Parts: sequence; structure tokens; C-alpha cells
Amino acid sequence: MPAAPLPSLAQEAPVLRLDTIIERIGQNNVLLQSYGLKAESYRYSAEAATSWMAPMVGAGTFMTPYPGQKIMDERDKGNLMFQIEQDIPNPLKLNARKKYIASQGNIERATRDITLNDLKAQAKRLYFNWLIAQQRIGVLQENEKIMVTMKKIEEVRYPYNQSQLGGVYKATARIEENRNMIRMQEGAIAKARAWLNSLMNAPGNQPFGIDTNYRPAFIAAASYDTAALATDRKDILKMNESIRSMQLNIESMKQEKKPDFRIRFDHMTPLSNMMPNAFSVMGMISIPIAPWSSKMYKSEIKAMQLSIQGMEKERAAMLQETQGMLYGMQFEIQSMQKRIDAMEEKIIPALQKTMDASFLNYQENKMSLANVIDSWEALTMMQMNVLDEKLKLYEMIADYEKQLFR
Repeated sequence: MPAAPLPSLAQEAPVLRLDTIIERIGQNNVLLQSYGLKAESYRYSAEAATSWMAPMVGAGTFMTPYPGQKIMDERDKGNLMFQIEQDIPNPLKLNARKKYIASQGNIERATRDITLNDLKAQAKRLYFNWLIAQQRIGVLQENEKIMVTMKKIEEVRYPYNQSQLGGVYKATARIEENRNMIRMQEGAIAKARAWLNSLMNAPGNQPFGIDTNYRPAFIAAASYDTAALATDRKDILKMNESIRSMQLNIESMKQEKKPDFRIRFDHMTPLSNMMPNAFSVMGMISIPIAPWSSKMYKSEIKAMQLSIQGMEKERAAMLQETQGMLYGMQFEIQSMQKRIDAMEEKIIPALQKTMDASFLNYQENKMSLANVIDSWEALTMMQMNVLDEKLKLYEMIADYEKQLFR
């Protein structure tokens, strides 16, 4: 009875789609997690802003004569005194301050969205580099078969003086050059894999593959109106949150003109039995509208109002610049696509036919190996150029999407 085959211990590396990688980056990236923690810290700081100061308690003597003084009357002995004092902040001030501090968390969340968008663009570029490197390897491996065949033909013909020994060496050199190029692409793939793993907070050497059938598509927006860009772009949303936070800070500063309160209770126990126990209750109120006090918050409010105006101008300039940039990128991408289409549909087929004809003539011993190698190199170079242009196109698409949603 034949033995059952042992199960393979090696597990096939998973294939990750680009959207899966981006999703894992959003969930696992450590830098993105830090923004969430910072935003949460502002929530607790906002809660702390509504707290009151701790009460002050004191004990001592009151109107007690120094030792050695002559006491004319029992009531001159003084008193033991107990005091408690509490500051009572204005609740409108506290609530305004709470809202301002809590708004800082929204800025951190907006910063996280900007960082995530940058990481998405980085992941796309790495994924596209891997994709093109894989395609380069496929082209090089396919073209190597032709060169290996020509080397074998040269080796067969040489003993019959139908080829030169130099032809064998030249074919061998081209094969090794081709393999070195393959090794270079394998290094590029390993680098992309390691970087993508780091973005996903995974070990750098963790194996996985990519969807080699994936092709990024460029979909131009119908228009780039500044109102839509203001909604989509994360940096504009962050600026909006910064402006809103500053407006809340202005409201908080305006509350400074409102008074704060303090209450104090004093209890006195006389050191003489002839005097009764006594107490004192005092309420106090601040006067922030005094000219020497109001100058501070009035100047701060004016400074923040000017800062908001400056940020609004900066936001408008960013939107206008982005609009022009996106139109320019759209035209450049469309032009690049037409160039690649022409290379794939006209130039490469022509070079392929030249190569096929040269190889056929070579097999019939009507053409030298050097001429066939020239055709082979021209075809290989053009195929590599097309892939280089495709990589540029894919990276341009990634940059376009980054700018559209930055």
C-alpha cells in the first residue's frame, strides 16, 4: 500500500489587494494611532477645564498680643481662628474654555486624516513599483529564452565553422546582463514588500504577494470647483477646524470680562471665657472690566481675529492653487496615456516583427548573430521604456489622488 503524501509545511504567501493594504494601514499604523490618543487626551483635558480650585483651609490666632505684653482686659487675650476659603469660577468661562480645549481634538483627528492620505499615496507608489517590477521580470524572462536559443544555435554551428566563438560569448554576456536586471527587479520587490509591511505595522520580512492583474485607472473629476475641494481635501478640513478652534478661543477670551467669585468663612473662638464665639462671612467678586485688566483680553481677541482672517486668505489661496494643479495633472496624465498607447500599439509591434524576421533569417543562417542581438536589444529596451512610462503614469495617478483628497 503506497504511503500517503506528507502535507507541505510551507504555506503559500497570501495575496493582498491594494485596498486591503490601505485598510490595514488605517487600522494598524502606529503613527496614526498616536493621533487618536492625542485627540482622546484633549477630551479629558476639556473635562478637567470645568473643575474648581481646591478650597483653602487655615487655622491660627487672631488679634493675639505678643508674649510679655500687659493685658488690661480679659478680652484682649485674642482668639483662635479657623478659616475656609473657596474660589467660585464663572461657569460661562469654564464652559467656553471646555469647548475650546475639546476642539483641539478635532484638529488632531484632521491631522490623522492628512497623514493617512500621505501614507495611502506612499503605499500606492510602493505597490505600483512592485507591480511594474513584476512585469519587467516577465518581459526579461521571456526575452531571455530567445537569447538562450541563439546561444545554443551558436554552440551547434561553431564546430562546423558556421559561427564565431565570439558569438557564443556575446550571447552568454547578454544572458547574464538580463539575469542581473532580473535580480535588480527582485531587489525592488523585496524593498517594496518591506516598506509596505512597515506601513501596516507588520514584520518587514513577512511574506505576501500582490494582485499582478491590478491596473490603476485614471478617472478625471468632472470639475474642480473650490467648494467641492474644500469638502474633499483633508488639509482644508484641518484648517477649518483650526479656524473653528480659534473662534472658540475668542469666545473663551470674551468671557474674561465676566466676574469670578470667592467666598470666605472665618470662625473665631476667644481665649477668654468672657467673649462669645464669633464668625465672619465674606463674599468677593472680581472686576475684570477695569481698564488695567481688560486690556489683556481685548488685545488677545484682536490678535486672534487677525489670525483667523489670515488663515481664511491662506485657505482660499490653497484652494485656487490646487484647482490649477489638478487641471495640469489631468492633462499630463491624459497625454502620458496617449504616449503609452502609441508605444504599445505601434512601436513595440513593429520592433517585435523586426525581431521575429531577424530571428527567422538567423535560423536560416542568412543573418549574423550581432544583427539579431541589435534587434533583440531594441525590442527589450522599448519594452522596458514602456514599463518605465507606465510606472510614471501610475505614480502620477497616485499623486493626483493624493492632491484631490489631501
